[in-house]
Amino acid sequence: MVSQKVTIKNPTGLHLRPAGILCKKAMQYKSSVSFRFRNTTANAKSVLSVLGACVKTGDEIEFLCEGIDEQQALADIVKLVEDGLGE
Repeated sequence: MVSQKVTIKNPTGLHLRPAGILCKKAMQYKSSVSFRFRNTTANAKSVLSVLGACVKTGDEIEFLCEGIDEQQALADIVKLVEDGLGE
């Protein structure tokens, strides 16, 4: 398992559009992809789970990837978040 913390930079946090972009990317990997925020763990492959975490701009989350392609999944997802999730 690999993990990395990242700060949400896009101005509206993880609302529907960036949550969808994150999920679409996470589903490209065989590894499980989730993130921790405060006291919850969200499945990054589920839009409802991502939205339910209520992540706002400036919040720090920790991505956790486990599986055969975990290194690539983590690197790509962290880059996507750091690039603003399409916003």
